Amino acid sequence: MTAVVLVGMSIAEVNEQQALRRQAAESGATLAFLQYGEPSLTAELTRLAAAGETTIRLEMVALTGRSPARSWMRRVAGHWLREASQRPTILIGDTEVAGTEAGMTSDAWQDVPGHSRHVLVCRGPRCSARGAEETAGAIGATLGELGLGDDDVLVTQTGCLFPCNNAPVVVVHPDDAWFGAVDAHAARRILIDYIGWGLPVHPHRLTRKKHHM
Repeated sequence: MTAVVLVGMSIAEVNEQQALRRQAAESGATLAFLQYGEPSLTAELTRLAAAGETTIRLEMVALTGRSPARSWMRRVAGHWLREASQRPTILIGDTEVAGTEAGMTSDAWQDVPGHSRHVLVCRGPRCSARGAEETAGAIGATLGELGLGDDDVLVTQTGCLFPCNNAPVVVVHPDDAWFGAVDAHAARRILIDYIGWGLPVHPHRLTRKKHHM
């Protein structure tokens, strides 16, 4: 028998995990996540190997176009296989993971990026339901238009940032600037007006309550 694992590739699958768990259960598979969610892919591989599974097939699940390439699933599986005490056969499609795949480190990933701004895009359930995926896409597209890369503005999609009534929420650090109701159009204006020109964006700026120690 072959154990099948559906692997959610991005935060989009984490937000839809209940439906994906039902889908996995109906097909006799289990569910794991490459990032954000639990169990992680490596944790599920460890569990299945400990349960005596000798062949494990990984099937990528990507509900949107914004997810890591399949090569990352292979890289993570290869890393796990190199360090595992039990070494089941791992298949991605019809290709076996050999354990000789590219490693988890690279000279390009050694240093903290030199970005001046860090933009957090909430991808919690409410923000995602209200269009945070389009918000994140607009941010990426606008940064490309402005010629700004990770060393200028680093964009990170996060879990819940809490002021959910203002979804989708975007935060800019180190400014401690919070923005709400950030649809794709607002995201573009924030990048151009606030980050690019230093102008206030009053319609979407939120006031963060300060707590005194």
